[in-house]
Amino acid sequence: MVLAHTDDARRSRVYVLPITHAMPDPDEAAIEIPPLVKMRLGLDTERSWIMLSEANVFSWPGPDLRPVAEAGSYGFLPPGFFRIVRDRLLALARARPAIDVVRTD
Repeated sequence: MVLAHTDDARRSRVYVLPITHAMPDPDEAAIEIPPLVKMRLGLDTERSWIMLSEANVFSWPGPDLRPVAEAGSYGFLPPGFFRIVRDRLLALARARPAIDVVRTD
């Protein structure tokens, strides 16, 4: 899951929430991706989770992310599932800081 943000210094940052097949530990915040959502996105049939307790942070554009002629993506999350992920992520952020893994700078 990807979120783009421009900070007060006008720097663009891209936050990427990892998706994994590994079942999260009980102390890790994650949301399982429903099979129907995975099917609509063209993903495999194995169980997968969006990790909410960790984010990879990139500068835009930067050495890890840069514009290309044809951008590839699996698509957008359905609005209802996106709201669930967003609301859980915001609740988690209010309760405790997320672990941001900075990939640039």
